[in-house]
Amino acid sequence: MMIRMLLWAVFLIGGLFVGFLLDRRYFFALAHNPMYRAISFLLGLGLMAMVLRASRNTGRWLARYGRQGDLPRLETNRLVTTGYYSCMRHPMHFGLLFFPLAVALLVGSPGFTLIVAPAEAFLMILLVKFAEEREALRKFGRAYEEYRRHVPFFSLRWRCLRQLFGPAPFPKNAPEAPGNEQAPEEP
Repeated sequence: MMIRMLLWAVFLIGGLFVGFLLDRRYFFALAHNPMYRAISFLLGLGLMAMVLRASRNTGRWLARYGRQGDLPRLETNRLVTTGYYSCMRHPMHFGLLFFPLAVALLVGSPGFTLIVAPAEAFLMILLVKFAEEREALRKFGRAYEEYRRHVPFFSLRWRCLRQLFGPAPFPKNAPEAPGNEQAPEEP
């Protein structure tokens, strides 16, 4: 988990640095245009709100239905196939794919927005495909193989996107249900 968090930091800090270098060389006028910066910042705020909502929604869903017993924070030991996870296998990662783009828009870097953020999103997809999928297969075995046959990696279906980026499925202060064996189908 620590390696993944370090990788995220490298992506963001490196992305900002490379983005600003690209801006100085290729996008100087646009990067210093006040109208571009204002529009970029507003779009970044909106996108960041969506990213945070998706992360919060799926994180709470996993904390509630993916844990049995006393586990460290952010760890799971139960395969979750309901709610957000009935639409796509990696809804949290799908939401987080837009995090670099949101940061790029917030800082108003055209180089980061147009070149670095898409490259980082592609690398994140590869990491999920080759690291997360292997880990899930190792952890959940045949159950994950069966789940993988029926549920796509990511989904762009409107119902799934509305569910992922929509309001939280439970009240903010709802008690966690670590022993709950059956998660509801829809959040």
